[in-house]
Amino acid sequence: MSWDYIFTVMKPMLEGAQMTIFMFLFAIVLSVPFGFGITLIMRSRFKPLAWIAHMYVYVMRGTPLLLQIFFFCFGLPLLPVIGEYLVFDRFVAAAIAFILNYAAYFAEIFRGGLLSVDKGQHEAAKVLGLTRRQTMMKVIIPQMIRVVLPATANESITLIKDTALLYAVSVHELLYYAQAAVNRDGQLIAFFIAAIMYLLMTLVLTLLFKGLEKRFSFE
Repeated sequence: MSWDYIFTVMKPMLEGAQMTIFMFLFAIVLSVPFGFGITLIMRSRFKPLAWIAHMYVYVMRGTPLLLQIFFFCFGLPLLPVIGEYLVFDRFVAAAIAFILNYAAYFAEIFRGGLLSVDKGQHEAAKVLGLTRRQTMMKVIIPQMIRVVLPATANESITLIKDTALLYAVSVHELLYYAQAAVNRDGQLIAFFIAAIMYLLMTLVLTLLFKGLEKRFSFE
C-alpha cells in the first residue's frame, strides 16, 4: 500500500469531513438555543404548554435518531394534503431531524442545570431589586452554564459521531466516502483514516470544552 493511494483516498474523505463539520455546526448552533427555549417552556406555569414541551422531549428522546432522519427525509412527503410542500433536500431534512432531536437532549440538560441552582439565589436577587430577566441573565444562567458544560460536551461529541448516520440517506459525508473507498478497493485503510478524522474532531471538541469549563470555574 503506497502513500499515493492513501492521499488519493483522503482527498474525497476530506470533502466528506467538511460536510460532517458543517452538519455538526449547523445542528449545534440551532439546537442549543432551541433546547434552552424548550427548557423554559417546560418550566412554564401554563400547564398545557409545559405538558406539550415535556411530551416533545419524551418523543424525541424515546425514538431512534435514525428513525427520525428517515421520517423527515422520506416520511414527510407522504403526509396527506401537505406532503407535497414538505419535500426537502436530504441534507436539510436530516438537519431538521438532528436539530429537533438534540434540542430535546439539551433541554433536559439545561433543565437539570436550572434545578441545580439553589433557590436562595432567586431570593437574593429579588432582595437586590433585580428583575426576573436580570436574575436569569446575570445570576442563574452563569451558574447553570458551569453545571451543564460537562454534559453539553458529551452531547456535542456524540453529535459529531452521529453525523455518520447521514450515510443512511446518502448524504456525502465522511463515512460515505470511506465506505465507497472500501467497496471499490476492498481495503480497510479508508475506515482507519475515517476513525482518525473522527478522533481528531472529538479531540478538538474536548479541548474546547475543557477551556470553557476552566473559564466558567469559580474555583
